[in-house]
Amino acid sequence: MNKEQAKQRIEKLKKLINHHRYLYHVLDKQEISDSAFDSLKHELYKLEQDYPELITPDSPTQRVGGQPLKEFKKVEHNVLMLSIEDIFTEQELFDWEDYLKRLEPKAKWEYFAELKIDGFAVTLIYEKGVFVTGATRGNGKIGEDVTQNLKTIESIPLTLREVLAKTIEIRGEVYMGKAEFEKVNREREKKGEEIYANPRNLAAGSIRQLDPKLAASRPLKFLAYDIITDLGQKKHSEEHLTLPKLGFKTDQGKVCKDLSEVIGYWKEIVKQREKLPYQIDGVVVSVNDNALFSKLGVAGKSPRAIRAFKFSPKQATTKIIDINLQVGRTGAVTPVAILEPVNVGGVTITRATLHNEDEIKRLGARIRDTVIIERAGDVIPVVARVLKELRSGKEKEFHFPKECPVCKSKLVKPQGEAVWRCKNTNCQARKRENLYHFVSKKAFDIRGLGPKIIDQLSDEHLITQPAEIFELKEGDLVPLERFADKKADNLIKAIEKSKKITLSRFIYSLGIRHVGEETANDLASYFGTINNLAKAAKEDLDRVPQIGERVAESIYHWFKDERNRKLISDLIKVKIEITNQSLKPKSQKLEAKKFVITGTLESMTRDAAKEKIRLLGGEIDESVSKKTDYLVAGKEPGSKLEKAKELGIKVIGEKEFIDLIK
Repeated sequence: MNKEQAKQRIEKLKKLINHHRYLYHVLDKQEISDSAFDSLKHELYKLEQDYPELITPDSPTQRVGGQPLKEFKKVEHNVLMLSIEDIFTEQELFDWEDYLKRLEPKAKWEYFAELKIDGFAVTLIYEKGVFVTGATRGNGKIGEDVTQNLKTIESIPLTLREVLAKTIEIRGEVYMGKAEFEKVNREREKKGEEIYANPRNLAAGSIRQLDPKLAASRPLKFLAYDIITDLGQKKHSEEHLTLPKLGFKTDQGKVCKDLSEVIGYWKEIVKQREKLPYQIDGVVVSVNDNALFSKLGVAGKSPRAIRAFKFSPKQATTKIIDINLQVGRTGAVTPVAILEPVNVGGVTITRATLHNEDEIKRLGARIRDTVIIERAGDVIPVVARVLKELRSGKEKEFHFPKECPVCKSKLVKPQGEAVWRCKNTNCQARKRENLYHFVSKKAFDIRGLGPKIIDQLSDEHLITQPAEIFELKEGDLVPLERFADKKADNLIKAIEKSKKITLSRFIYSLGIRHVGEETANDLASYFGTINNLAKAAKEDLDRVPQIGERVAESIYHWFKDERNRKLISDLIKVKIEITNQSLKPKSQKLEAKKFVITGTLESMTRDAAKEKIRLLGGEIDESVSKKTDYLVAGKEPGSKLEKAKELGIKVIGEKEFIDLIK
């Protein structure tokens, strides 16, 4: 982008950031996530670094917070409460150090790393050891006097343990623990009141209340991280040793001799993050030598010698380069946004689903739009929001086609559905998607036969439908590119091994619309054999527990189609051995109890855990809802754990689960 384009982009970014900064810091409201907001600020900061002549005094990078609330008395800070510049990658961390070394080439470098609490920054003034004034950050120069509210927080000492004659200033974060926050929300939900979005907003709102009784009713805490007054400390790490002596809780952090130790500490904290009693969003890294810290000075409104090494965001902003269409195995045509690469949750994202035509219209998404991307359930990238305020006028509307992008058949949208579909069962895209599904882990689970190999075999006209997979010979594979003798032999063995399959997996492999893993299990349990299922009347299917009318209709018509009956017949001819099953519960110990599993279990696979639950009369759900009875949480659980806590669902670990299914 040239200078003029950069100028226009900077102006739009400043306007949008100031809007959300005002909502967040002054009104205690939030329309976008912290990580999306950080992403916008980061883009502005990088643009201004590329074009420093475009930096203006009113830029959000040159200020700390919004204007102080009028209801409180103003407090002028003797030492500015500056912000901390964010970084998101190891490379940015090393770039920062290179920058510092250019400023002070002869300096000896040592760092101090500490947790970045996701709280509300305040400063405390003590005179002769007694707490006299507490203030918010405000705009960095002038804050709000919230002394009476801060006095209600038990973890803020009213008198220092070591009384010193001089005036002492301490800074830190007011926050609310995870457990306390969940309890507050559960109580509000019981009363029918609106729940709070996050602990940070609740802490900030509590401190900004005029009535101290309200602040006193909230379980707020304080974590100190800085001593502003000169008490003879030479290093920042010494302040963390002094603070507990004065009566403050603090994070002990870690002294790091180089950045490799900082990165090691950051990675260790990432692992511990979910177990901590409070929310954190990164690690603060400081030059440990206080004299060097001061000498390095300030750039804009952030000290040069400190950075916030943030965790990978679950949301970020980027641009839509194009919108492509994907044709699924059931004929569903899904629009997919092609994105400028962006890191979300530690993964580089280049594509995100737009779901369907109605969703594009709801979002108002256009090609070249700036959008907020999030990983739904920490896995699937989706476009969460379009930032229309950043449009330049060059954005292009997307018009959904009337024909299949692959076979050019006319698309149809069944009544009551939002999805356009290709009805041509011979569509090449549908055929390949069906093959991908057929060999997938929950179906025939043929190791080594992934989408790329299926594409290669299809392009060579070796397979066009599932039964032909089992007719492949080693001699068919060896001549192909990237196929050595051993690889060909391994794949043929894997195909042969997969010929024996349970009825539930076989049903799932057929790709019947609306039939997922759990429905396939229900059908296998009820009918026992594929022949019984194939011959089932509509009334028989209606009687299967957990299966609704629409699903029953889909199954019935699938088996009435001559092409589908031939598909099964062809599979039987190539000697597929279906293990007939009737997963009737061995006991009713878990009857009608609904389970969701998240994370990794050490003693068994998820599939094994699900089967044990079914054999005891329990049911499996893939997502957490108010109907869930238990969330089984293994190692590294995803967003389902947070959702369960929000809804008050009982969460059990692997040991409790094993005790439950004994």
